[in-house]
Order: sequence, then C-alpha cells, then structure tokens
Amino acid sequence: MLLDLLGVVYNGDTPIAGAVSAIERLRNAGLPLRFVSNTTRSPHKAIIAQLTAFGVEVGEEELLTPARAAVEWLRRHGLTPHLLVHPNLEPEFSGLDGANGRAVIVGDAGEAFDHARLNRAFRELVAGADFVALATNRTFKDADGLLSLDTGAFVAALEFASSRSPVVLGKPSPDFFLSALANMNCSAADAVMVGDDAESDVAGALRAGLGAALLVRTGKYRPNDETRFNPAPTAVVDDLAAATDWILTNRAVV
Repeated sequence: MLLDLLGVVYNGDTPIAGAVSAIERLRNAGLPLRFVSNTTRSPHKAIIAQLTAFGVEVGEEELLTPARAAVEWLRRHGLTPHLLVHPNLEPEFSGLDGANGRAVIVGDAGEAFDHARLNRAFRELVAGADFVALATNRTFKDADGLLSLDTGAFVAALEFASSRSPVVLGKPSPDFFLSALANMNCSAADAVMVGDDAESDVAGALRAGLGAALLVRTGKYRPNDETRFNPAPTAVVDDLAAATDWILTNRAVV
C-alpha cells in the first residue's frame, strides 16, 4: 500500500474524516504501508510529528518525500545544491557540498517564489548547473480550502526560459514509486496507490507498473478528474475509508 498524504490523510492541519481509522484497518490487515508525499514545504521530521499528532504512528522508513530523494541524489552525484525551496525545507540540505558542480533544486517555495530567486536559479541553469524538480504537481489544496499553484508552474517557467528539462524526483517519476516498493521488498504488480491527484498519484503509479491506483474524491479532486489523464484510475472512491474497503475486498485479485 502506497498512500498520498495531503488530500488523502489530511487537509491542512485537520485529518480527513475516517482516514486515521482506515490506516489502522490497513495495518491490522497486515498490509505494509508507505506514505509517499510530494509535499516540499515541510521537513521529514515535521511531517512525522504531524501524523503522530493525528494518531498515526509512522516509522522513519515508512515516509518517502522528494526532499529525501534529492539529498541522496546530490550525494550520489557529488553536487552542491542551489535551493529554490520553502525556507522550512532548507535545513534538509545542510552539509551538502559536492565537488562535481552545482544543481538547482526546485520545490514549493510558497511566498519565497519571487522574480529575484527565480532569476538566480535561471542563471545557475544557464551557467550549466543540473536541474532537479522535487515535484511537478500543477496545484494543491491550500489551507484556505482553495486550489493554489504548486511547484510544477515554476518548474515549467524555468524549463521554458532555460531550454533545459529537469530530473523529476517525486511523483509521477516511476523511480519514486519503485523506490518505495523496493523499501518494502514488494513487486509493483502487488502494490496499490491511493491519491487525490489523477495525474501524479494515479496515472503516475499505473505507468510505473503498480497493480492498481485508486483516486479519492477528497483534497484537490475535482469532478471528472478521472477522465483527464491516462491511464485512468482503477477505481474512483469517496475517501480513504472507501479506498480501504475496496482494497480489503479486492486484495486477492490485485
């Protein structure tokens, strides 16, 4: 089981009705879980603390984020990050000083996105820095309940201006899904993804070879999202509680 967080388990600082008990049901059924989030505003420990406050106990190895993937990528390639991310996320990249050059790392910087920072990142790319996108989501459901621009819009601006294509480390990158499954020693065909984003969560998971991907009608979901991207969801359900019902009913055939 791979579960998205924002829009599936919680919105803002509030758990979605039935989500916490649904996770408990999945654990009681003996299904290994990984929480795969494209959230790039909060560090790893803060996300785990938030889930713990909701009553969801999560081990360090059970949470996968693009920021953690980026740190490993930078170490593997020996690169120093030029960060265009939210200030809360910057400490995740401390102590990285590679000898093989620089890499522009783009996440959801929120209010920190401005022309000066975007232009500095652009100039780094023109000068030859590697280009890494933590995610390419179009939108997310903000704390006020409305949709807001997500990282993808700013990645697209830098891509257009620099004529450079980024390495994408979060969803919908197949490697992100597969790294979560490798962490569980689980084959893709035996895995199910649950998300509120028909493009990054659902179509991305199915393109990565997962056995099923369920789209929930919570979070950023809007009517007919299931018709906008291919592959289409295996099923569309009301929320994580309904997704859990589907999983427990169909687990023998996934």
